[in-house]
Amino acid sequence: MNKWFLYIASILIVIGLLAGCGAGGEEQSESNESSTQTAEEENNTEGELGENEVRITISKDNGSEYIDEQEIEVEEGAILMDVMKENFYVETAQDDQFITSIERVSAEEGEDKSWIFEVNGEMANVGAAEYELSPGDEVTFDFQAWE
Repeated sequence: MNKWFLYIASILIVIGLLAGCGAGGEEQSESNESSTQTAEEENNTEGELGENEVRITISKDNGSEYIDEQEIEVEEGAILMDVMKENFYVETAQDDQFITSIERVSAEEGEDKSWIFEVNGEMANVGAAEYELSPGDEVTFDFQAWE
């Protein structure tokens, strides 16, 4: 009887060890995947864009209030207005030539504020409905007072 008890106890210990090692391997794999994903996210926040991506940042009052930011895959020559409408809540006026609201932020009646945009740190010479994006562009829309 004592031998059978030791035999069964030994088998249960071996099964327990094998089960524990198997679960540990899965946890290690999940941990590695999580570490890889975190590293990729850190790379994106450090300013690196993918091969066919643009970064669009939405802010208020000369960047003092952050609203949203997205890295968006685009094709060469994509029109900024189209990309904005596909990825953000945008309202326009004057036959889709003028953005009046982004992410439901717009001027109150009598308020002298509007959406101004820059591409790669420089004011654009054309409106968003005419601006052709290139991969790597960094676009900033800022809701600010007229200057």
